[in-house]
Amino acid sequence: MVTKKFNISVEATLEVIGGKWKCVILCHLTHGKKRTSDLKRIMPAITQKMLTQQLRELEQDGIVNRISYNQVPPKVEYELSEYGWSLKSILDSLCAWGETHIIKEYGDKFAVLENNGLNHHDTHRDGLPTEKESSTHHSLLL
Repeated sequence: MVTKKFNISVEATLEVIGGKWKCVILCHLTHGKKRTSDLKRIMPAITQKMLTQQLRELEQDGIVNRISYNQVPPKVEYELSEYGWSLKSILDSLCAWGETHIIKEYGDKFAVLENNGLNHHDTHRDGLPTEKESSTHHSLLL
């Protein structure tokens, strides 16, 4: 086993989830299994090569599971592993900090964040749910 030295433990974290795309991929996977094409569609700025590379690295590090279905045409999905789910609180904190930063720098988060289902665009600017969101939530409780 190779002996590795870190100056501070966050280096070990960043070695696994650092870079431009890994946390973005992981945040999307907290919302359920995704096929590569799903991830590519919701992350249009990432190249196919980079997406594939990042998914492979996350799989090698035990953060995501790659599920291959024995069917024609072939189907592959990615999901967070149990170990990957241990990053959920870190990812939530990163998202919360990013939202605060966007508001500080740009004022209106809705003008900056994509309306992709992850950014709560069904919420009034005052933070209260819209009528649509309230009725949806109410019907889910029934």
